[in-house]
Amino acid sequence: MSSRSVSLTSTFLLLAAGGLAACDNDDDYEDAGFYCADANGTVVDEDYCDDDNDGGSGLGVLPFFIWYSSGYRAGYPVGYKLPPGGNKFAYNDTKARQSFGLPASGRIGNGTIKTSVVGKGGVARSNSKSGGS
Repeated sequence: MSSRSVSLTSTFLLLAAGGLAACDNDDDYEDAGFYCADANGTVVDEDYCDDDNDGGSGLGVLPFFIWYSSGYRAGYPVGYKLPPGGNKFAYNDTKARQSFGLPASGRIGNGTIKTSVVGKGGVARSNSKSGGS
């Protein structure tokens, strides 16, 4: 009876480990928060990232980006420096917007939360000193 007990215990442990692995797989199903910010990651008014409005109030010559991270939550005010670790893409990058399930053009509200976007990769540009595109 003890070998049967060991066998059942081992089977249970293997099933439990498999269940935990399934719950803790890739970051593909995490939430990401999106913000309109300048090149330094400081939150600006959403109108600056409205490509239907030429970057907002005629300021389309300044580099504004849509910043995103699974660590960003809703509620950061204008003027707030976003926490480190985020990524960004140009506010008028239609393909990047669509890859994250955002509207292809127009205004994106600061603090927008989207599910299942982390790990999309390939389209967005990482936070680098080169300023992106």
